[in-house]
Amino acid sequence: MRTAVVDIGTNSTRLLIADAADGRVTHELDRRSVVTRLGMGVDSAGALNEEAMERVYSTLEDYRAAIDRCGAERSIAVLTSAVRDASNGEQFADTIRSRFALEPHILSGDEEARLTFLGATSERDPADATPTIVIDIGGGSTEMVIGAGHEMTFHVSNQAGVVRQTERHIKSDPPTREEINALAGDAREIFERGVPEEHRRAVGHAIAVAGTATSLGAIAQELEPYDPEKVHGYLLSVGECERILERLAAVPLQQRREVRGLHPDRAPTIVAGVIILLEALHLFGLERVEVSEHDILRGAVLGLAA
Repeated sequence: MRTAVVDIGTNSTRLLIADAADGRVTHELDRRSVVTRLGMGVDSAGALNEEAMERVYSTLEDYRAAIDRCGAERSIAVLTSAVRDASNGEQFADTIRSRFALEPHILSGDEEARLTFLGATSERDPADATPTIVIDIGGGSTEMVIGAGHEMTFHVSNQAGVVRQTERHIKSDPPTREEINALAGDAREIFERGVPEEHRRAVGHAIAVAGTATSLGAIAQELEPYDPEKVHGYLLSVGECERILERLAAVPLQQRREVRGLHPDRAPTIVAGVIILLEALHLFGLERVEVSEHDILRGAVLGLAA
């Protein structure tokens, strides 16, 4: 079946149009990502604001045209943290359905974790019993999903994301050492509350998905233009993350926008993203993480369109 999935997240709105058969994605026809910042201000106001919603609608106009050109048999929208947390999230989802003919799914934390893990592990051997954690850093939350093969055994949605933590802690340009330490301490405390001790040393491998991880894979390799084939499967070490953080946090926003491998629209939140990833790896005692292009979009193709 040819399926189009739009992931309307807190920080970005992404599209995947793909063919799937027998529980596998057989061909990707189109993949796109636009930073739309839907979650801007949700943490403080509790609602999606009109300007942010209009940015999403503008992006969906282009996505709808691409979906129609590709002849997708089913069109799905998955909506996560920002919409889940917003008082007007249901109304926003209704607009997505009526205006763009997308079938909206406001995912619960359980559903988001299951689809993220399914997408990230879709090409792995289902018989591989290595305990694996999938780390999905979003704009409003960070999902941590542990499992083996294609089955998850534990998950938690932590309320620490790149937009949320940037708004809470980063007031200077470039950020001060005190702001960086406060952000790191906040993320650490949230993760420690969310993950019981018995799970912290139970994993042998980590996979990181979504914009922070793929951006770091591209920055580490100085990719210009972005090359998903070189990013997918890249092993990113804690040391590399620390060096990239030191470099990015030392310069003002305008200079971060010019870093090779980093899309300019991700520059405002990338410092928070690196800190959050480092805190997640420290929590689990891991020295490296595999960067993956396979995420909730692929999971939704396999798990919602079946």
